[in-house]
Amino acid sequence: MKELQPLNENVLLDLTSEQEEKTSGGIIIPDTAKEKPQHAKVVAIGNIENAEIKIGDVVFYKKFSGSELKHGDKDYLIIPYADLLAKVVETDEI
Repeated sequence: MKELQPLNENVLLDLTSEQEEKTSGGIIIPDTAKEKPQHAKVVAIGNIENAEIKIGDVVFYKKFSGSELKHGDKDYLIIPYADLLAKVVETDEI
């Protein structure tokens, strides 16, 4: 099996497509009309010292950043580590 491994200080994100959305009237909204989400799951990490993320984390990234590609039947985004904005963390409720 071949898998993608990002080089240098890049991160590979999984851009799994969302379920198709419908309006309350039953009209299906095509993918081309939807705004793309700016968050994705980390699949692989390149050569990054002291990375604050790990595989499986969900991160938010800068709009219009990185390069989209298709490998097999999945869509990915390779993005520079510096273009990551935040990661989703679980916290306890007070």
